[in-house]
Amino acid sequence: MADRERPRGGDGSRPVTIAYIAESAGVSVPTVSKVINGKSGVSADTRARVEELVNRYGYRKPAGANRSNTVELVFRELESMWAVEIIRGVERVARQHGVGVLVSEFGLHDTTPATWDDTVSRRPNCVLSVAQLSEAEREQLTAKGIPFVVFDPTVELPDDVPFVGATNWSGGRTATRHLVELGHRRIAMISGPEDVLCCCARLDGYRSAMQSAGLPVDPKLVVHAGLSRDDGCAAARALLALPEPPTAIFTANDLQALGVYQAAREAGLRIPEDLSVVGFDDLPVVAWVDPPLTTVHQPLTEMAVAATELALTLGRGENAPQARLEIGTTLTVRASTAPPKG
Repeated sequence: MADRERPRGGDGSRPVTIAYIAESAGVSVPTVSKVINGKSGVSADTRARVEELVNRYGYRKPAGANRSNTVELVFRELESMWAVEIIRGVERVARQHGVGVLVSEFGLHDTTPATWDDTVSRRPNCVLSVAQLSEAEREQLTAKGIPFVVFDPTVELPDDVPFVGATNWSGGRTATRHLVELGHRRIAMISGPEDVLCCCARLDGYRSAMQSAGLPVDPKLVVHAGLSRDDGCAAARALLALPEPPTAIFTANDLQALGVYQAAREAGLRIPEDLSVVGFDDLPVVAWVDPPLTTVHQPLTEMAVAATELALTLGRGENAPQARLEIGTTLTVRASTAPPKG
């Protein structure tokens, strides 16, 4: 009997999954999930077909099936403008699967443990953490049988921790190469904190592009700063005050780039005539600044979609085909970059 036709649960072979039921019935995974959980929105014929397959193959809900039908989206802080893009992606997938979304803000790691205990006691189907989970927090979730996925990790994670990130090194290299191809030679980099993984990767991409072009990486032109507009402005003021200031600045995120705009205005410099600027993230607001910002597009919504699909797959007790994903970045060229004067 072909594998597709062979009952896999009741005869001692590998356990049947929701995905297998869906494939056999010719319907989607969310449809099977609705039938199994007794939810509406499924035709009588489809429900009968799915129930027959469930009974035939002896499907049983995986361990932890008493968890609530929600995905908990955890942020340390909700102040960042890109939180909206992440929430949009999570909500899109949650609607398709008929699950709820709970958004939590934890604060920094010195928050009282009760805050995290609240999440565990709610027993969500799965956790998608934009907050960078500590080892103790990961162990607490695992002990309670609550699957989790880390979004855009800022630190190295153990091999068994699922995550979704972006191609930060490639993005940094592409941004810098764009400035090199315009003819810039004194290209500065405002990087983020030295212990933030994505910022280190973007800086490494900058260095790679400079070295590939045969250009020296001047230590005076590489500075580390916080990821806010004010931090970017302070760093840019210092760079623009150098005896030989840069003709272009690449920043670790868009907020820093907006700070560079402010510093350039204070110095009487025009963008891009006197100074080219490239950011990273492609937040919606940067298309509306004057001039519109050239930036590396980090597909936050697409990343959130992939991360939510992964979290829900793990929440169903199924093995994910790939549990560590990096989504590609692209360069969005607008009006903040031009060849240097002279």
